[in-house]
Amino acid sequence: MKPASVLTLICGLAMAAPALAETPGDLNDLQMAHVGYVADNLDIQYGHLALALSTTPAEREFAATMISDHSAVNDQALALLQKLGASPEDNFLSQALNAGGVDLVNTFTTLRGADFDRAYAENEVAYHKAVVGIVENDFIPNIENAELKELYTQGLVIFKEHLTHAEAMLAAVK
Repeated sequence: MKPASVLTLICGLAMAAPALAETPGDLNDLQMAHVGYVADNLDIQYGHLALALSTTPAEREFAATMISDHSAVNDQALALLQKLGASPEDNFLSQALNAGGVDLVNTFTTLRGADFDRAYAENEVAYHKAVVGIVENDFIPNIENAELKELYTQGLVIFKEHLTHAEAMLAAVK
């Protein structure tokens, strides 16, 4: 069974959000910061699972990169929030990401071998496509704080590199 990807979850939210009068682009800076922090933490968690369960050296290397890169982005985001004396704000998107992440972790932990490797690679491609789309199209154009906008702009470059790497990883496991 193929796990539901985070992309499916995010796309569903984006379509349902107008009925709730909330879209990713309508979030304020502190809410966007929280979404980024949650998304990074989820990918860090997926990376730890891949280190524990993957049988593919390339996936294990990718997972280690995800842990390192997303931890660094979160450290920068937390430092910025501390500098600004602000706290991130929970919202519909961060809540949905957390809920979807729990479900995905539960699915991942039931998979082994090639099934895990394929599911992890598929999710990483979908996850990074979704993150790139939201950051590029919804967050960056609507962020008001210049330092947060710069952090997301720098992160976008990294997330696009992750997407390219994830696509190559997926091609290798199919």
